[in-house]
Amino acid sequence: MLVLNPTKKQPLFMVTGASGVGKSTICSILFRNEIKYIVMDSDLLWNGVYDTPDDDYHNWKKLWLNVCASISQIGMPVVLCGCTTPEQNELLEERKLFTKIHYIAITCDDNELEKRMRNGRGINDGNYIKSSCDFTHWLIENEDNSDYPIKNIDTTLLSPEQAAEAVDKWICECIA
Repeated sequence: MLVLNPTKKQPLFMVTGASGVGKSTICSILFRNEIKYIVMDSDLLWNGVYDTPDDDYHNWKKLWLNVCASISQIGMPVVLCGCTTPEQNELLEERKLFTKIHYIAITCDDNELEKRMRNGRGINDGNYIKSSCDFTHWLIENEDNSDYPIKNIDTTLLSPEQAAEAVDKWICECIA
């Protein structure tokens, strides 16, 4: 069931990527500089009740689509930062709350991702690191998916500020 029937439908921008790749850092820079959109980090509302991989985090995705649609009623699109795939959102009834959902993936090469996970996040679980690398490969391989394209920003050699600038530029081009 949809929570609302928006009168000012906006596009939604999803910034996705593996854990530790730099999504939150980039989004915090976007948040400080936002003018044409509202930035939200999906970790803001995380609660263990939503940790349901068996149903692909169904209620978590529904919640966030409703929150973003509500916020966008001010007449500006929302940029939601968090780990997601297009299918987790596009197949939900709440997808109707937006004119379009745009996907951008923050990626980097495997060595850099492992370094960021180990040094930046203190993640040392080899299986978790491998699954994050696998997810990054999936995002890159699905960039040109004709149903739900995913714009990729390779941040291997970019500073967080440069990566945030690239994301902002892409968002602003999509808005225009």
